[in-house]
Amino acid sequence: MIKKKLFIDGAWVDGCGGKTFTSINPSNGEVIAEVAEAGIADVRAAVAAAKRSFYETREWRDMDSQARGDMLLKIADKIEEHADEFARLDVIDMGKPLREAACDVDDAVHCFRYYASLIKTPHGGYYEVNTGFGEMYSYTVHEPVGVCAEITPWNYPLLMGVWKLAPSLAAGNSVVFKPATVCVLSCIRLFEIFEECGMPKGSVNLVMGPGGVIGDELAANPDVDMITFTGSTEVGQSIMRQAATNVKKIGLELGGKSPNVIFADADLEGAVEWAMVGIFLNQGEICSAGSRILVEESIHDAFVKRLVERANAITIGNPLDNPDMGAMVSESHMNKVLAYIEKGKAEGATLACGGERYTEGECAKGYFLRPTVFDNCTSDMTIVKEEIFGPVVTVQTFKTEKEAIDMANDTPYGLAGGVSTSDGARALRVIKEIRAGITWINCYNPAFNEAPWGGYKMSGIGRELGVHGLEEYQEIKQININLHPGVLGWYEH
Repeated sequence: MIKKKLFIDGAWVDGCGGKTFTSINPSNGEVIAEVAEAGIADVRAAVAAAKRSFYETREWRDMDSQARGDMLLKIADKIEEHADEFARLDVIDMGKPLREAACDVDDAVHCFRYYASLIKTPHGGYYEVNTGFGEMYSYTVHEPVGVCAEITPWNYPLLMGVWKLAPSLAAGNSVVFKPATVCVLSCIRLFEIFEECGMPKGSVNLVMGPGGVIGDELAANPDVDMITFTGSTEVGQSIMRQAATNVKKIGLELGGKSPNVIFADADLEGAVEWAMVGIFLNQGEICSAGSRILVEESIHDAFVKRLVERANAITIGNPLDNPDMGAMVSESHMNKVLAYIEKGKAEGATLACGGERYTEGECAKGYFLRPTVFDNCTSDMTIVKEEIFGPVVTVQTFKTEKEAIDMANDTPYGLAGGVSTSDGARALRVIKEIRAGITWINCYNPAFNEAPWGGYKMSGIGRELGVHGLEEYQEIKQININLHPGVLGWYEH
C-alpha cells in the first residue's frame, strides 16, 4: 500500500501525532493509500514556514516576474508530462470517468500557463490628482498578500487546487494548502512536482487531515494573511467568522442550487443535451450544477420524456473504462444523496427515473447511483431548496417570463444559472435578471481560465480565474509623491 506524507518547509514529514487516514477507491471500496494526518502543531509549523519564506528569506516573493513565470511554466510542463498519471489518480481517488479527469489535467496545465503569462501584463495605474498640496503624483502597485491558506474540495481534486495555487503563486505569495481528506493523491503528486521543479523552501506547504481541525486553525491563525475556501456554505460561514480574528482577507466559493430555465422556443434536443451536462457531468458533484430545471409549461411533457429517455440511457461503470458516469466520491456521500432521494419521494415529488444505487456487475462494491429525475416538484420541497451534490435534478414548470425569473431567484444561493431560448433578446433579458455570478445561454457548465468564476449571495465572496483570480491574491498599495518636498505652509495665515 502507498504511504504518503505532509510537505512542510521543503521536507516530507509524518504528522506530529503519528496518525494516518486512508484513501479509498470509490469504485470498489478498496484502500489505495495511507496518508499522514496533520495535527495543530503541523499546521502551525507549515504557517511558520510560509511566514518565514515570505517575510524573511523572501526568495519566491522577490523573484522577478520573468523567473517566477518560468517556474510556473516548468510546473505546467511537468504536469503535462505526467498527465496520464494525474488523470488516473483522480479517477481512482474520486470516481470520475477517465476522460473527464483527463480534461481536468489539461485545464490545470493551461491554468498555470495562463497565470505565468498574466504576471507579465501591466498592473496598477497612474492617477491625476489635484494640486492643492503642491505638485503631487499618485500611482498604485499590486503586491502579494503574504501567507495564503487554501482549502479545496474533493470534486475536482487537482483542478480546484490549481485554480488557487497558480494565481497565488504567480502573485508571489507563500502558501499553506489543504486538500479535501477524501481525495488527496493528485495534490500530493503536484507537490512532488513543486519539489522537483525547485520551488523555494517554505513557499509551498501541504497539510492533510480533518477539515474541522486544520481549517479552524488556518482561519484563526493570526500569521495567515489570507484564506480561500471552496466547499459548503456552512463551512464557509465558519471560516468567515474565525477569519475575523485578524481581519484576514478571504475568498469563498460556496454552495449552489442553480436554475436551468428552458423556454418553449428552445431547441428541444439541444436543451435536453445541455441539461444532461448541467446535472450529470462529474456525477452531479459540481457546485454549479443545474440542479433545478424550470421548463415552460407547454413543452413540459415533451422535455421530461426526452430527459428521462436520455438519463436512462446513461452508462455507469468503472470510471477507468470511460462510462458516462462513474462512482460517487464516498459511501457516506452516496448515502447522503440517497437520503435526499427518499426525502423527495416522501414530500410528494414524482420519481421519473433513477433514485437507487447501481450495483450491477463490478459496480457491486462501489458507490454508484443511477441518474435521478424528479418531476412535479414544488418550491417548498427539500430537494428543490437544498444542495444535494449528486446526480439528482428537479423539474418545475412556469407559464410566464416573470414567473421563470422569480422561481430562478427563489434561493439563498447565487452561484450559477442558465437559459435556453431561440429569442436572443429574451435570453439576454432573463439572464440579466438571474442573480448569479456564472451564467450560460443555450449551454451549461463550460468554464474558462480567462473568465472570472464565483457567486452572489450565499454562494460566496470574490472570484477565481481570469485577471480577477490574480487580483484576489494581491493587495493594492497607493503611493503618493511630492515632487517638491519642503515646508507646505499649510498652517500659515
